[in-house]
Amino acid sequence: MDSLLDFEECIKDSPDFRLTLDQFEADVSLMETQLDKVMKLCRKMVEAGQTYNSANQLFLSGLTELFTYHKKDAIITTCLNQFNQGLEEMLSFHTMLLDQTQRAINQQLSNLCTQFLPQLAETRKEFLRIGEDLETAAVKNAQVSRHKAADGEQASHLLLATRKCHQHFALDYCLQLNTFRTQQKIDVLNSVFSFVHAQFTFFHQGFDLLRDLEPTMKTMAAQLSQLSADCAAKRKELENKHLLVQQRDASGEPMVSPSPESADIIQGYLFKRSRRKSKTWKRCWFTLRDNQLTYRKSHKEVAAVLFEDLRLCAVKPLEHVDRRFCFELLSVQKCCALQADSEQLKQAWLSALQGSIDLAYRERTDPQITQVKEPPPLQPGGDASPRPSAQRPAVLAAALGGPGNQQCCDCGEEEPRWASVNLGVTMCIECSGIHRSLGVHVSKVRSLTLDSWEAEQLKLLCVLGNDVMNRIYEARCSEEGGAKPQADSPRSEKETWIKDKYVEKRFVQRSSSHGAHKSNESRRNEAGLRLYRASVAGDLVAMATALAQGAEVNGSIGEEEGRTALIGAAVGGSLSACEFLLQNGANVNHRDLRGQGALHAAATAGHTGQVCLLLRRGANQYAVDERGHDPLAIAVETAHADIVTLLRMARMNEEMRDSDGIFGAAGDDETFQDIFRDFSDMASHDPEKLSRRGFSRGGNEEEDEEEGGRGGGILNSVEKTSE
Repeated sequence: MDSLLDFEECIKDSPDFRLTLDQFEADVSLMETQLDKVMKLCRKMVEAGQTYNSANQLFLSGLTELFTYHKKDAIITTCLNQFNQGLEEMLSFHTMLLDQTQRAINQQLSNLCTQFLPQLAETRKEFLRIGEDLETAAVKNAQVSRHKAADGEQASHLLLATRKCHQHFALDYCLQLNTFRTQQKIDVLNSVFSFVHAQFTFFHQGFDLLRDLEPTMKTMAAQLSQLSADCAAKRKELENKHLLVQQRDASGEPMVSPSPESADIIQGYLFKRSRRKSKTWKRCWFTLRDNQLTYRKSHKEVAAVLFEDLRLCAVKPLEHVDRRFCFELLSVQKCCALQADSEQLKQAWLSALQGSIDLAYRERTDPQITQVKEPPPLQPGGDASPRPSAQRPAVLAAALGGPGNQQCCDCGEEEPRWASVNLGVTMCIECSGIHRSLGVHVSKVRSLTLDSWEAEQLKLLCVLGNDVMNRIYEARCSEEGGAKPQADSPRSEKETWIKDKYVEKRFVQRSSSHGAHKSNESRRNEAGLRLYRASVAGDLVAMATALAQGAEVNGSIGEEEGRTALIGAAVGGSLSACEFLLQNGANVNHRDLRGQGALHAAATAGHTGQVCLLLRRGANQYAVDERGHDPLAIAVETAHADIVTLLRMARMNEEMRDSDGIFGAAGDDETFQDIFRDFSDMASHDPEKLSRRGFSRGGNEEEDEEEGGRGGGILNSVEKTSE
């Protein structure tokens, strides 16, 4: 036990006491310096740890993005996700360690400094001042003459009073010094103990976490061993193929069809002469397929059709030019000169072209003329809506007009002011907060009074509504013993009910077709097929039921050539069905086995409203199907003038935005936005006013950018507008 200041010695105020007091004061000053140093170092350590955690978090985000490349392998994806979760937990443990270190070191030692040192400094100041007064009083008392009794008595009284005051301050100062010396040991030891205990907890949690990951590491090790063996075998196979291809003669071997399943007769590079500049030749990739000759100038461009029907063409060698290995194709409308790299390739192309022409004459004796058909009317099941009056009702009034929408769908509170776009239900503010916590993949919550709503989104609330959705999601409530909360029920009860209802889907009526012996995968496939058929028919209630029963919104239907429900909705023409699927996470750019997506299907069927909606939701207007046709080419082929206008305007808007670069105006062209807004409103409220105009395709089309523009009246008008 360290020695403390003796109060008796303090009264005597001897030189030994003064030496001891000076030592105590030096210890206090040194302790204050050390405490300040430790707290500064602790702050630096915590800041460095926070920087490390931030960098580690970025590193984990990069790992998460890397994991997406292995999403097709379920086992590897599961292992990687578990590793990522473990690292995330370890990072959270380290954050907790830094927080506990901050509290253990800085806060406790800071309390020690702020509680004792300021008061100790103030008391020492008073102690020194009264000591000086005592010294002065003692000197005055000693200097009084013996003949001045009154002055002597007064000086004695002053000395006595000053000495008592000095003793009082000296005792207080000694008490505070002793208390500080005693307390600082406790606080320092307690601070260090808390820090060590935080370290112990951190490493213990890390050990438990890594021990839990041990089975996953074993599984990953087995997968790694298998992947290593497969990689070695694949690498050997690739080396053998590389050797075989390398041994081929590169002098001019024609690139014929690699397999019987391929429809390409022959393909390869040829030089093409420009019509306007006879001395200009460009090297392009040509393909002969389906009695058509197509070519590409670069890999980034879509294949263009040079001759649509080779039966109207003649092919012959071209001898009157200076260049070697040339031949030409002649038709009534135009002619085209081509050049091969060798005589062997030239003869191969001549034989292939002539053979394709002969085969086309044998197989199709009568030309097929494609007639423009009027688009089918919109299907019932969700798109029928009342005519908009001169003054449209407010969003709130329209939403509350749906069946059962006047009360919260989950607790029954009157006059809800919030709604879920993808579920099509209204709710109170407390239930809306619980819905938000579920994530947007479950419920997309918006305010009926603060947020903006599109017409088709309001239709979902009016067609579906609380009554319809509750019949789906609460069908088995009584069988499962579920108790629906009331408006005044605790939040915990509402949260449990909402999670059971929408996340676990505990009360949804399961499909009863052909017994319960079917697997979960079989039931999901059946639900997916029902979802697709309901999407084609535009039946929103059946679609919502299928999704509740486990149908995957992006599931491919094998019986329908790999189409998804969104493609089916685009085929059927239901604008509300498309909106409902997109709100529930449908992939707008998914394509079927023929390479066609929802935008291709909408362009083929002539559904202008669907084209507007899909383009606004990010549909790729440049995607081509197995024939090499993008949505614009399909719209031109099917003579849907409104859709051609929309697609051309969308393409022009994108090209102008790209060409403007950083110096261009931000956002889209105003004309483009106005046209899209008009088409969208008309498709939503007055679909029959969308007129379908056919137009004739020009006969003298030339695909080269230097060889004239494309035919078609409406396309020419759009291009003139762009110019």
